[in-house]
Amino acid sequence: MKARYQYRIYPTQRQSQKLAQLFGCCRVVWNDALARVKSTPSGEKWPGHSELQKQVITQAKKTPERHWLSDVSSVPLQQSVRDLGVALSNFFKSRSGQRKGKRVGFPRFKKRSSRQSARFVKTGFSLKGNKLELAKLGRFKVKWSRPLPSTPSSVTITKNTAGQYHASFVVEIDSIDLEPIHPSVGVDLGIRTFAHLSTGEKIESPAYSKMTRKIRRMQRKLSRQVKGSNRRHQTRLKLAKLHLKLANTRKDFLHKITTRLIHENQVVCLEDLNVSGMVKNRKLARVISEQGWGNFRTFCEAKAQIVNDREVKVISRWEPTSQTCSDCGYKWGKIDLSIRSVVCLNCGTEQDRDENAAKNIEKVGVGHTHDSKWTKNGHKTRVSGNPIALSNQPSVKPLSRFD
Repeated sequence: MKARYQYRIYPTQRQSQKLAQLFGCCRVVWNDALARVKSTPSGEKWPGHSELQKQVITQAKKTPERHWLSDVSSVPLQQSVRDLGVALSNFFKSRSGQRKGKRVGFPRFKKRSSRQSARFVKTGFSLKGNKLELAKLGRFKVKWSRPLPSTPSSVTITKNTAGQYHASFVVEIDSIDLEPIHPSVGVDLGIRTFAHLSTGEKIESPAYSKMTRKIRRMQRKLSRQVKGSNRRHQTRLKLAKLHLKLANTRKDFLHKITTRLIHENQVVCLEDLNVSGMVKNRKLARVISEQGWGNFRTFCEAKAQIVNDREVKVISRWEPTSQTCSDCGYKWGKIDLSIRSVVCLNCGTEQDRDENAAKNIEKVGVGHTHDSKWTKNGHKTRVSGNPIALSNQPSVKPLSRFD
């Protein structure tokens, strides 16, 4: 199983200049290859990897316009053309339905102002002690936060918009054997409280409001400054660092929570949320994006593959998890979002709205229906009669419709 290990690197001033030249060459090769693909007449076959490499690298080095491509290693230039081929393949597989997940768009031209990257395979890099040696670039100081589990097969050098450099190694890892503490757990995601577990535990997310206020204030300052000025460039770097700090805080929180859930539970049950549709609500787009619901599910599914005997179950978004009593299975129907607790008339149990939904998510995820009877998929038991429930007065301020 392959995984990525990312480390911070600290190039010298001369190495930073060489990396900037390498990033520019990789970007030009990508854009030239993409332009050749787009300029192919309709009905003709697109050029393959070897033909593209011959046109945009080998022959381009002999021209006065692209002679500076010879100053950098040819390994990342060739990988840039191969990455374009992978992007095109993903686009067609996504259109035909062979590729799972969100639909992938057609490759676009790379910009100088966005994230820069260059990928080296085994022939272009080596590890010399505690330093990373790259072809025609020299040795780089690496901050080894953890040891590599195996010999890397490739390394990608990236520079983010905040001006930081990272080295991302692709390595082979072995599966982990861990005894689960609990057989299953249901997770109900929210806004004010990040998640309610079926065990009754509440998980609070970090406070993003302070960093968000700084970002909005810095964004207003950036919009008032003259484009191309030095002060605007400095403000842009400060804004990029604030965005990076917020993203790192959210990523660290999500990694810790998902690791604990996967290690402690054999089955983690989630709800299929339409996050892309929710963020179209202009009043809730920022707070929903800050929570990182999509990354939470992605991390859970990825870590379930690393740990043996772990599984992530995703139930349908149309399951009435908030309309059914988790104890007796009585369905009381839709209730207003301002109501945070419900007293079931069938069994007399007072149910917290979110905790009750988490318990129902767990039941549906492991294959049980809301009334605790086992049925096959697609055959749900129903409760006859009119759904009636008594609601308590809300003890907290009403939340948004997507909480």
